[in-house]
Amino acid sequence: MSLKDLELRNQYRSDRHNLLEGFYIPCLERSLTYDRAVGFFSSTSLAAAAKGVSALIRVGGRMRLIASPHLSQDDADAIAQGLKQREEVVEAALVRELEQLEQLVNDRLGYLAWLLSRELLEIKLAIHQNPYQPGIYHEKLGIFRDSDDQIVVFTGSANESASGLIANFECIDVFRSWRLGDDERIVEKIDDFQRLWQNQTPTLEILDFPEAARRSLLRLCPAQFPMMEGAEFRNRESQGDYSISAAQSYVPSLYPVTPSWLNLRPYQQQAISNWFVNQGRGTLKMATGSGKTITALAITAELYQKIQLQALLVVCPYRHLVKQWARECQKFGLAPVLAFENVRAWQGLLSTQLYNVRSGHQPFLCVITTNATLMGQGLQSQLPFFPKKTLIVGDEAHNLGAQRLEASLPRNIGLRLALSATPERYFDDRGTQALFNYFGQVLEPEFTLKDAIQQGALVHYLYYPVLVELTEPEIEVYAELTSKIGRAIAIGGDEDNDNLTALLIQRARLVGAAANKLEALREIMRSRLDTSHTLFYCGDGSVEDDLSEESQRQLEAVARILATEMGYGVATYTAQTPLEEREDLRREFELGELPGLVAIRCLDEGVDIPAIQTAVILASSGNPRQFVQRRGRILRPHPNKQRATLFDMIVLPPDLERETLEIERNLLRKELQRFAEFADLADNAGEARVKLLALQDRYGLLDL
Repeated sequence: MSLKDLELRNQYRSDRHNLLEGFYIPCLERSLTYDRAVGFFSSTSLAAAAKGVSALIRVGGRMRLIASPHLSQDDADAIAQGLKQREEVVEAALVRELEQLEQLVNDRLGYLAWLLSRELLEIKLAIHQNPYQPGIYHEKLGIFRDSDDQIVVFTGSANESASGLIANFECIDVFRSWRLGDDERIVEKIDDFQRLWQNQTPTLEILDFPEAARRSLLRLCPAQFPMMEGAEFRNRESQGDYSISAAQSYVPSLYPVTPSWLNLRPYQQQAISNWFVNQGRGTLKMATGSGKTITALAITAELYQKIQLQALLVVCPYRHLVKQWARECQKFGLAPVLAFENVRAWQGLLSTQLYNVRSGHQPFLCVITTNATLMGQGLQSQLPFFPKKTLIVGDEAHNLGAQRLEASLPRNIGLRLALSATPERYFDDRGTQALFNYFGQVLEPEFTLKDAIQQGALVHYLYYPVLVELTEPEIEVYAELTSKIGRAIAIGGDEDNDNLTALLIQRARLVGAAANKLEALREIMRSRLDTSHTLFYCGDGSVEDDLSEESQRQLEAVARILATEMGYGVATYTAQTPLEEREDLRREFELGELPGLVAIRCLDEGVDIPAIQTAVILASSGNPRQFVQRRGRILRPHPNKQRATLFDMIVLPPDLERETLEIERNLLRKELQRFAEFADLADNAGEARVKLLALQDRYGLLDL
């Protein structure tokens, strides 16, 4: 087989072609040699292209690779092991071992070591001759040559990793020796590679792996997150027999830099100024969708410029927010250590980078973790070693007011920033004050939902309250729970009061899953079956934990009514939905291929799906945090969205006894205040207000 037999394209682009199956593997299968010069290498590429690599080896082929010294710890260890084995191998029983090659593929690190030990793969590393020269070796060049001396050269964005070949959006240009006009370019690229391999390229030094290791030039990548090039990328988890959840290619930076394209809005600039005036502490109370993350990273970059900040520690409530923060950090040139889940995957890397920063060998460290990991011993044991000039950012910081979490916050870190649209904790004055004591008070002026809409950070909207009555059995349970809640509050309400918390959760679930909401849903959707980009919020559940039975039943009922009964295409989107599947659903929803998503709370904090044009909110929690998060999420701007539409189901509390009624009025006043404020900001404010009037009149709350 010859390379000339392939019907190769002039260009391969991820939106139209499969780089791995359509180009890379077919070329490997027909080649005798493969030379690659690339910014980043990961052994996942070998496993992804195992079919092609095996074919190359069977015909006596060889691979030569030049890369920058940015490797995962696993890859560095495998390379060292392979080179050690090479010295011990007297005679390679290649024919016999090739029969076992397929078994080695499943162990990508063993595969890499095996190739190196049999001298089927040679690796050299490229560094700047001047150690103080900024930037890295970042070339992208590949050369295939077959037994007939036919040559294929490709250049472009793809790195030698599974993410580069599969998950990233990449583009490569292809040149063929048998195609008229490609000769000059091919000769030029072959000469470039040869001069590199022979260490004859000005400004660069090409080293064998042992020498680079001896001179401590290896720069180990984060071990658990595939940071990819460019401002836009998709994170992929495991695919098939190879994993790309280990260290992959990223564009590293020595320190945080504000991207040249970023134009901060006036309120963001004011927030930054206020935080500095407040001596590096404070809470930014900014509406959902107003750019809190970007504001925090802009503060980080400015701190580096002013005081040479040494470290950034970001604490998020959930795993999906860790990955969203990582994407935003990349835009500022950072390659963060993601410290969550398996402690063995990140603790050693974090310890090494902390040492490097404190010893002056590394100028900056970025760490993103979860609330749960923050409380664990793995991270707690490292916190005392964070450098003096460290900034801690608490994202969705209201969560950090809980007693155990607040006690876990590091006291040795002096620069502190809290981010939340709703920092005040529900029924927890003690936790709210503890939060402010640590991070600092809310900085004026607050950036409200009204401000965000007026300044274009959020879109305008139409608001339609939908009043729902409880059924008779639900009324009985509601009355009993409300009476118990009243007694618990009289004793002394606090979110850490387990009894009160349990009662509030039970009543919220009852209201969230009220049976009459399903008929209200049918009524809303009968005239909207030709619409798309609709989100359906269901009853309360937990972002990370199992759904309650009530929430699960409502979720299934809503999906059944929409998909089976009404023929409206939907998919469920919950904490139990795998992260990779969530990304696929979001993409299909964005493109309009999937008209609707049925979600439970995993969209409440931090998840961005700006394409939402219509929301039907079946869950109606009394928690103001959920209220603000939920509505702000729907109003994020999108190129195809001029205005959002919200249908908000509000359960009418039943008529209760005089004692219980007064308790209910006090609880309802705050909740109705939020509904009224949201109605007042809508483009159809008058219509929305009239709908709420019946509820206000019923409970003597006409003063709202």
